[in-house]
Amino acid sequence: MPRSADDSWDIATSVGATAVMVALARAAETASAEPLIRDQFAEPLVSTPELAGVREQVTAWWAGDPDEDSDDAPDPKHMINYQAVRTHFFDAFFAAAADSGVRQVVILAAGLDSRAYRLDWPAGTAVYEIDLPKVLEYKSETLAAHGATPTADRRPVPVDLRHDWPKALRDAGFDTGQPTAWLAEGLLPFLPAAAQEALFSSIDALSGPGSRVAVENFGVDAEKRREAEERWQVRRAKREARGQDTSFNPFDLWFSDEGRPECAGWFAAHGWTTDTVTALDEGQRLGRAPHPDQAPFTNSFVTATKP
Repeated sequence: MPRSADDSWDIATSVGATAVMVALARAAETASAEPLIRDQFAEPLVSTPELAGVREQVTAWWAGDPDEDSDDAPDPKHMINYQAVRTHFFDAFFAAAADSGVRQVVILAAGLDSRAYRLDWPAGTAVYEIDLPKVLEYKSETLAAHGATPTADRRPVPVDLRHDWPKALRDAGFDTGQPTAWLAEGLLPFLPAAAQEALFSSIDALSGPGSRVAVENFGVDAEKRREAEERWQVRRAKREARGQDTSFNPFDLWFSDEGRPECAGWFAAHGWTTDTVTALDEGQRLGRAPHPDQAPFTNSFVTATKP
């Protein structure tokens, strides 16, 4: 369903379903012959009975049809490659932050992110995971049922990022005097423009000297997005006529309001030292070179450090 200003969801609906989609891609990459990343928790997180419907919807979204343009239809291998590249980049970001002495981590809109369980965190590291209560509960309960334990001091922060999440974070023990490594991965399009601006401002205000932030910057402009959505509507009509499931529609979940701050420019203007790597360049470096015009490889990865 289309987004609203104060909507909510669990792991099987709305924005929660996109977390399932990307975890399915990580699970597929992990099971491949030569995986770029290893997320041993992705498969158990997406294999529960309550997610059977979402798995079917994502499979239907990815499925090609004989009468569809092969360059236009979603490609599951393309998504798997991108998620592998993206995950690899942000894993390396956290490793570098830990090597520099950072012991406080915040994962914004954590979804089915399993880094608190699978990365080799130094002793004394606290990993704060912010997301809606039902999403965090699902992950905690599912991984506990599989005997998984965090490799850091994992601290769930059940709050909507459109609400007063800084207070909830501080209430969970967050120390504003320590340097922090922040991650906003797969998040920005699911926030209204005003909430994105507020998010960046809060990160800046809460960050002690030496803090770092990593942001996935989505590179699809408004015109390209409209074109892609129009193509999807054509495919959707054909699929519905054949009786196929078209209930999973990521286009419904993005906020399209204007006025979003440009990520690197915003942090640079607030005194942070920034660097930007395109997903295309990173994919080519890692041997996962895509077609240059295919989303999501039009995205970029922005990192910044606070002096």
